Amino acid sequence: MALLCISMIIMLLFGFPFMVVLLGSLMLYLTVYMPAFQFPILVQQVLTGVTPSAMVCIPMFILSANLITSGKSAEKLIRMVQSFVGHIPGGLPITATASCTLFGGVSGSTQATVAAIGGTMRPMLLKAGYPSSFTIGLIINASDIAYLIPPSIGFIVYGVATSTSIGKLFLAGIIPGLLILFLFSLYSYFYSKILKIGQYPKANWGERIQALKDGLPVMGFPLVIIGGIYTGIFSPTEAAAASVAYALMLEVGLYRSLTKEKIVDAFLQTGVITGVVFVLVGAGQALSWMLSFLRIPQEIMPIILGIDPSMLKVTVVVIISYFVACMFLDPIVAIYVLSPIFHPYVAAAGIDPVLLGTLVCIQVAIGSATPPFGCDIFTAQLLFRRPYFEVIAHTPPFIIILLLVTALLVIFPNIALFLPNTAFIN
Repeated sequence: MALLCISMIIMLLFGFPFMVVLLGSLMLYLTVYMPAFQFPILVQQVLTGVTPSAMVCIPMFILSANLITSGKSAEKLIRMVQSFVGHIPGGLPITATASCTLFGGVSGSTQATVAAIGGTMRPMLLKAGYPSSFTIGLIINASDIAYLIPPSIGFIVYGVATSTSIGKLFLAGIIPGLLILFLFSLYSYFYSKILKIGQYPKANWGERIQALKDGLPVMGFPLVIIGGIYTGIFSPTEAAAASVAYALMLEVGLYRSLTKEKIVDAFLQTGVITGVVFVLVGAGQALSWMLSFLRIPQEIMPIILGIDPSMLKVTVVVIISYFVACMFLDPIVAIYVLSPIFHPYVAAAGIDPVLLGTLVCIQVAIGSATPPFGCDIFTAQLLFRRPYFEVIAHTPPFIIILLLVTALLVIFPNIALFLPNTAFIN
């Protein structure tokens, strides 16, 4: 395995796309150590990763996100939230956090949330006197709430990889996501109060009512997605298709913000992003299969976990593994590679797979914004054109909050399990 690891590190340092890093390293390893290996088997494993029917959700939610990012939904959401909280200490950061949370419930994509909310909120935060590093740290960490607020692409990939109910996972992420929103807002309140920055003039009730009228239609997305799944009207795949239809009705019919050119561009972007995501998923499946074929987990896991690991030990090892992995790997690849490895031990320890899926997605969120190679760090660098160390300078307080939420979920699992257990009681 040394050749596999070394080749991955070298290719990463030379800037190769991650899909090339995974598949290229696998092909190099097989060529050197298993020259008789039939490469069509590797192709079959890549296709196995992208053929589950639940994967249809992903391009649908990406298309929905692209449509509303091209329109006025983000602007309406920000204005609605700001009209109610903009005047209190920390009002602008709270507006940014709440808008990221609400937009995550629309798009399911952290990158779309960073682009849509960050592009609007960061100039406002800078104008109000907030340090640049604070604005970036806030936006990239708040956007990661999209990993928990449905429709989360992370939940879809985890559900496919472990055969866990995607509908239950969607519901399990709601309360932890809102808890993170509350704690980020609390931190922003005290940070702003101490520095005495970031308050806007108080909106009058006329302005609030108008902002509410403009922003409330956007909130139909969570109702369509979660309400449809909860009531049994939609499966997760059908809810994804419904979100696209709702996005078109909202942006074309109500806001009249999309031209034919913008719609075509949204479809083209969706094709490109879906292609990247599916190749990453396929590459992750191929790597996971290869590790299993070589019996690497069977050799390593007993050393790490012991013969009869407790529920707590398995949970802690899983949490740490995903956290560290997402500091270096794309979240989708980390979920696809690690989930099959840990799943037998999780089942043997009696850990609820829905709870574990929630914990995994929180670790994915933390790792994605954690140095050295958290993917959201480089997304922020590209979007905001700021130096690496400026991007990461103010991430520690938010990472500490996310770790606190992780600990609360381990101690009080019903924070995540209350809604799915209630909704699916029958």
